Amino acid sequence: MDHINQKSLHWNNESTMPVEQKLIAEEPLAIRIQGKPYSVVMRTPGDEIAHAAGFCLSEGIVETPDDFSSIGFCDEIEGNVVTVTLNPSSREKAIPVLDRKGFISQTSCGICGKEIIEDLFQIVRPMDDHISFDIKTASGKLDSLSNFQPLREKTRAAHAAALYDINMELLTVAEDVGRHNALDKAIGKLFLNRRLEKAALLILSSRISFELVQKAARARIPVILAISKPTALAVELAKRLNMTLASRAKGSGLFIFCGRERLTESEKDQI
Repeated sequence: MDHINQKSLHWNNESTMPVEQKLIAEEPLAIRIQGKPYSVVMRTPGDEIAHAAGFCLSEGIVETPDDFSSIGFCDEIEGNVVTVTLNPSSREKAIPVLDRKGFISQTSCGICGKEIIEDLFQIVRPMDDHISFDIKTASGKLDSLSNFQPLREKTRAAHAAALYDINMELLTVAEDVGRHNALDKAIGKLFLNRRLEKAALLILSSRISFELVQKAARARIPVILAISKPTALAVELAKRLNMTLASRAKGSGLFIFCGRERLTESEKDQI
């Protein structure tokens, strides 16, 4: 269940009356890898297998769907535990990442931002320059994100991540109480369907944090547009990886923080 009905009171500056609100659901999802606990994330129920797959990709545990020997629910607690088993060759490659569990995904561990970026830069190669989007059309996709958020419409509390291809055709959308979870779910859906290589533009309902840039980079998505501004560390990482970051500007338009060359204007717009 992605939401629950909750009784509450509404004060309208004059009187108080009972009302019923739809609240977004939040439950823990435990991800086990090779039979051992790896991480517990708080998320909105739904798309658990895709969520775990996207999480494993963004953590650097897998590179392709073939790296999974199996991925599914644990029999012990249906729906809230996903178990991941890697095939033998992939397991060997993943040992360094599994041994330093949470190093990249949890950045508040006493390691400075420059060290984190340097470490990630060794894992993810910079993006190519062959992709570009019409800036007006891309901005329109950002403005229309709420049209694809039924859970937000119900609860007013859901984040979303939408992925588009080079032609700005919508590939998938995911919603969750957590912005990181929404992106993992969206990436995971395409990853498991072997369509992730088509993703070129990411639209986010939130600010652009370092972790979200990291996840997009692992998925080879070069352009990110978001409702709110990025963090300074997110911009620094995006610059190193040759990515494009932009956010909605107050009033209208976009703030572009790096990768301006991928957001193009028609000759008519330049006159």
